[in-house]
Amino acid sequence: MRTNHDVWVVVPCYNEAPVVRQVLAGLLEHFPNVVAVDDGSRDASASEIRKSGARLVQHPINMGAGAAMQTGIDFALHDPGTAYVVTFDADGQHRVEDAVAMVERARESGVQVVIGSRFLGASSVGMSAGRRMLLKAATVFERATSGIALTDAHQGLRVFDRSFAEVLEMKTADMAWASEFLQRMSEVGASFEEFPVTVAYTDYSRAKGQRSVNSINIGVDVLVNRILRGHR
Repeated sequence: MRTNHDVWVVVPCYNEAPVVRQVLAGLLEHFPNVVAVDDGSRDASASEIRKSGARLVQHPINMGAGAAMQTGIDFALHDPGTAYVVTFDADGQHRVEDAVAMVERARESGVQVVIGSRFLGASSVGMSAGRRMLLKAATVFERATSGIALTDAHQGLRVFDRSFAEVLEMKTADMAWASEFLQRMSEVGASFEEFPVTVAYTDYSRAKGQRSVNSINIGVDVLVNRILRGHR
């Protein structure tokens, strides 16, 4: 069993006090390096993160999921021993065993990026039909805008090596970070694979989940950001 001392898990967190300590505790059983970025939470998330034993980085105000993700990646890169970065949601939807298996796959295959997919034979427990349709539509949108063909374009569980982490440099502060991530992969020609994962849609995560209209907002944000920023 690998100790994964060369892996950092980045967990963006915004108002997840009821579940974040349990999520982090599960990660720490397999990954000794876990950093949670409290993105200006108004609840007791920061206190719960401290109690978990994970590293805590705090934004003084809410800056958005993309900003929290990039802060965590920057933190991980300050460790010269970092070989891989894992992004993991704080709401309990992701499974630690999937993250462990994805890191192993990245080591074995040598690809720069491994992206989890809910649609590669693994079940998505509790996913609504409407949510499934939106996610399928998102894959078509991402293929058209980034050129990256995936079965699940907005899956937050991702593993990538240091070489990609160092050139990622996401500028999108909001939930459109996942689209910018794919665009950056396209720009630098990053090698990648998808990996089957299970996402559990609990009552808690569904209550906090994005409304369908936010998927449209994300798409608009992606297009506006690309028009304003142009190619790097």
